[in-house]
This record gives sequence, structure tokens and C-alpha cells, in this order.
Amino acid sequence: MKINIYLPYKENFDLNKASAVSISVKNNLFHSFYKNNVRVFGNKTENPIYENNFFAIKKSYNFFKSKNKHIAKIMCDIISNENDQDQIIEIHNRPYIFNYVLKRLPKKKICLFFHNNPKDMKGSKTLNERKFILEKASTIYCVSDYIKGEFLDGINTKHNNIFTLHNGVERTLKVKSKKDKEILFVGRIVHEKGVHLFVKAASLLAKEFPDWKYSMIGTTRLGLNSNDSFGKKIIDEFKKIGPQAEYFGFLNQEMIYKKMSSASVIVVPSIWQEPFGLVLIEAMSFGLAIVTSNYGGIPEIIEGNGIIIDEINHKKIYLALYELMTNNKKLEKYQNLSWENFNYSSKLSSEKLDKYREKLLNS
Repeated sequence: MKINIYLPYKENFDLNKASAVSISVKNNLFHSFYKNNVRVFGNKTENPIYENNFFAIKKSYNFFKSKNKHIAKIMCDIISNENDQDQIIEIHNRPYIFNYVLKRLPKKKICLFFHNNPKDMKGSKTLNERKFILEKASTIYCVSDYIKGEFLDGINTKHNNIFTLHNGVERTLKVKSKKDKEILFVGRIVHEKGVHLFVKAASLLAKEFPDWKYSMIGTTRLGLNSNDSFGKKIIDEFKKIGPQAEYFGFLNQEMIYKKMSSASVIVVPSIWQEPFGLVLIEAMSFGLAIVTSNYGGIPEIIEGNGIIIDEINHKKIYLALYELMTNNKKLEKYQNLSWENFNYSSKLSSEKLDKYREKLLNS
């Protein structure tokens, strides 16, 4: 029996460059009962996570060939040449690759994970495409109820093969750590993440609270210490705040967790329909007070355990942070809510996934 996981070309299964999808696969794999039966197919990388489970695929030098289909083709060729008929294929975040694999391996149990809005993705944008996937997929996993709702929008038929499977992370601390006067932003330096709102709010607060620090972690593209024109502009504005503001660029997960363990507050000011928000549950696992927006899957993740701002802007962020910075009881309240109500462990996520796999293997 084998479980074959397909990772898109851009998803580096790398110790230092892993983004949300790869981190989720890594976290689920760590606790999985089926760990010895799992193969992860993905783009070749320098420091692969779980090297024994990783099947590194060198990129094709054919300029006209799809990099994602290249990985899928090699995976399908390997599976086709094996005598083991009891195999599951799990495709992450590429619905058009689901269609490609289905044509190549129509008798296999093929599952699809949605980490983003299916309506925005090639192969699942239209209602008919989603109906086809619902009919043909063995299982469909969505990272939030919001994403599941988007997939099923307009579909009125009964279905029993689509589930919400929230991402999970490891809680690395046994007790809540001591907190410094520091406010974090962690994420890609792009407009939809609302980073410009964080910078504007920090610029106002820094003048009134000289004893607080403001830290920004991230780049335009995950895994690369480079930024586009928007990113460079935002970073320049942030640095103008002065010595209270520190820009760290891209950091690996270990370094991010080190910052989260000591910071007091994290701002996640997304202005798009965030599918899930992995940084939110990471922050909860470290007991940070959370200030965030009311978009996408964020409310179902945070519930009442953070400050959720409707129609978010920099003035509202400023006011929310001002209250936390001037009211220790309120700050500690939200830190405790975050810490005590962390329910998104990777162990729990992995156990749920294994139950779905077990059911599928026995069907």
C-alpha cells in the first residue's frame, strides 16, 4: 500500500524554504500512522524535509512543457509500473492536475486538497468543473469551511466525499513564554496581505510608544530574499520609522517561531478572502494577542480568541493596538485566549486525515 502526495512545482518541500502547503504536508506526515507508506513527489530541492519520504523530481528543461505536469507525469509513470494496486494519490492545490492524473490513472483513488479558493483556480473555476471533480474524486479536502462553501456554491446534489480539514501546527512550548513589548507582522510583502496597513499603523504608534518594537518578517515571494517594487516601497516606509522598526526579510520556520515566542502581539491584516491563515494558528500556539481582519476563513479560525476588525484599515488597527498597549489586562486576556484555545495541533489534523485514508483504503 502506498500514499502518493503530489506537490506543485512552486511548493518547496525544503527545511528552509517551505511555504504553507509544504508545511501542512510536513506536519501531517510527522504524526501519520501511514508515514512509512507515504511518498511525496515534488520539485528537487537542496534540503528536503523527510528525505526518506521525498521523491525529488528534476525540472524539465523543455521551456514549453508545464512544470506541474512534468512532476505529475513522472509520478503517474512510477505508479503505472508498479504491481501494488492499493494506492491513494493526493493532489495539493492543482485541480487541473487532478484532471490530468485522472486520465492517466482512472482506476486509482485520487484525492484533491484545496488550500485556496477553487473559483480562482484552473480546473475548478466553473460550476461544471467543480461538479465533475465532486463526481470523480475519491475525497476532496478543504482547509476551511469557507473554502468548502466556495467549492459547493451552486451545487445542490448530495455529496459525501468533501470535508473540511483544518491545517495544524506543532506547539513547541509547554508553558507560555515571557512576552516582550513587540508587535509582529509575518507574511508575504504583498498588497492583499495588508502589510501597508500594518506599516501605517506602526508609524503612528511608534511616536507614542517609544518603548515598543515593531518587527516585519517576509518577502514578496516565499523562500527568496527579494522583493518587487511594492515590497521595496513598503520596506523603505517601514524602515523610516526608525530604530524601533526592524525588517528581517525571509526567515525559516525555526526563526519565525523564535520571534513568536517572545513577541506580544501579531497583526494579520489581510484584505483578501484568506483561505485559512496558517500564521494565525502558529501565533495561537505561542500565545500572541491577535489583531486581524474579517475575511475568508479567518473568523472560523480565530472565533472569539482575537480582535477581528470589520472593513479593516490602518486607523482601526492603530486603535486596536493602542488599547492593547495601554491596557495590560486586555493584552493578557487576548494572549491567554490565544494560548488556552489553541485547537489546531498537527497531531489532530493528521489523525483526522488518517481516518479518511483508512476509510478510503477499506472501501
